[in-house]
Amino acid sequence: MIKYTFLLLAVTALLFRLSVSACVSRPPCTNTAATRSTWCRGFDIDTNYYDKSPKTGRTREYYLTLEQITAAPDGFPRTIYAFNGSFPGPTIVADWGDTVKVHITNNLFDARNGTTVHFHGIRQNYTNQMDGVSSITQCPVPPGSSTTYVWKAIQYGTSWYHSHIGLQAWEGAAGSIVINGPATANYDHDLGPLFLSDWTHTPVDALYMSALNHGPPTLANGLLNGTNTWTRNAATLGKRLAVPVNTGESYRIRLINGAIDTHFKFTIDNHTMTVIAADFVPIVPYQTTVLDIAMGQRYDIVVEADQASLASNFWMRAIPQSSCSSNANADDIRGIIYYGTEPNTPSTTCYDYKDACVDEPMASLVPHLHLDAGKQDHSDDEVVGLNRAEGVFLWTMHSVSFNTSWTNPTLLQMHNNNAIASFATQDHVIQLDEANKWEYLIIHSTIPVPHPIHLHGHDFYILAQGNGPYDSSAAVKLFNPPRRDVAVIPASGHLVIAFKTDNPGAWLVHCHIGWHTDMGLALQFVEQYGVARELVDYARLNRTCKAWNDYAAAEGVVQYKYDDGI
Repeated sequence: MIKYTFLLLAVTALLFRLSVSACVSRPPCTNTAATRSTWCRGFDIDTNYYDKSPKTGRTREYYLTLEQITAAPDGFPRTIYAFNGSFPGPTIVADWGDTVKVHITNNLFDARNGTTVHFHGIRQNYTNQMDGVSSITQCPVPPGSSTTYVWKAIQYGTSWYHSHIGLQAWEGAAGSIVINGPATANYDHDLGPLFLSDWTHTPVDALYMSALNHGPPTLANGLLNGTNTWTRNAATLGKRLAVPVNTGESYRIRLINGAIDTHFKFTIDNHTMTVIAADFVPIVPYQTTVLDIAMGQRYDIVVEADQASLASNFWMRAIPQSSCSSNANADDIRGIIYYGTEPNTPSTTCYDYKDACVDEPMASLVPHLHLDAGKQDHSDDEVVGLNRAEGVFLWTMHSVSFNTSWTNPTLLQMHNNNAIASFATQDHVIQLDEANKWEYLIIHSTIPVPHPIHLHGHDFYILAQGNGPYDSSAAVKLFNPPRRDVAVIPASGHLVIAFKTDNPGAWLVHCHIGWHTDMGLALQFVEQYGVARELVDYARLNRTCKAWNDYAAAEGVVQYKYDDGI
């Protein structure tokens, strides 16, 4: 009897351990300085991450509160918007395959602003409602309220999160995202994100009126990871970002351009950069000394610390390109890379470069995972325009200046319209009802202004990009073309992108210049309308919309006529 009882207890304990182990997450995947291309459990740099990702069983949970604070990133104090009291906000870190849960609380009581949070470049595969775009996937979250976003990290690499209503992102409501995974080159240390931003000493909402009436304003400064210096009355305020390195070691740096209106050229004096990823796409490594990075784009680079024989301190430069915007401190947006125990002011000189707001060459951006683009099933041809009406400038695509309502987002319209799609002209909806078809988007501009175009919900394939009008008789690049989620239409040029309709939802396409985003340079794809409609949690959607409507009515908050809703 004793033996039987002992056996029963042992079996019960074993079953308990087995049941628990099924619920416990697996050990984290990792790699080493010499094995960065590997991951674990059959996943590595060669895995097609569009088809499969690790099942880690882990949830990474973050709590972010958006509030107004007084800060002086460059020594000039002003009110900014900040997540958890800092700019940039806390970095969201996850491993490839993790679930990410982000709780957002809006404490913008004085500003009387609603908010949303968008996770830039995250595919949100079959989770369109978590894309966090006001007027598209949700109503604004009012002050005093919270919401939670949940998504799967099916990609890996570098990105950022930011408010997606009005100009909040460029008042400071932004932070970095790092999703750990394999890489196409080895390195010793991961230095994490290097968040590049332009900066103003005047609230961007006030500058927006200038942009509407007169064109883009001159910005005051730029920041590297939220800091830089600024000279006032012969006194230097603020501080430089300083990064220590050790001779003979290599460093991964995750570059993010979170600017409102600045195309940067990034360079480190006397050092060569090996570029290993463009946005969320690992690429065949290539070397450069000067790197173009447009608004919304990311590049992962590896830098060898091999120049200590020349100097102990080197300038790290983010150089605004004057051919597409204006910055009052353009020559002094810098940080320091230093060998030794403490930084000093460098005396090094910059590499030569040509001032231009262009992408890195298509020939350089070769995806490591070879995927060809399919032949066109459907295409849309959009011409960028600039109109002046009622004394203000508004951008258009196909003669439509995008304008949507905070209180009637696209997903809510889809619910209320039942199975029949019906959208207003200014919603600028392109419906793509068939699954797994190839959509070609052709965008031309005769206006001498470049535009970084961002597509939500997809990596797109860049089939053609260049100056002048697009020649439809010319061959497009279908053989493993560059893939990413932000690409530049050159000034007076064209861009042809393609994607497969494999992700149901309402997906925004817009220029990532903040002024242009608010001034109507956008459209949206409603992909697989019927499937997308059934995926939405309408109780959640209606709850947020009711909270916003109640708040707006009580506080007298109305959407500005020339705020296009996103």
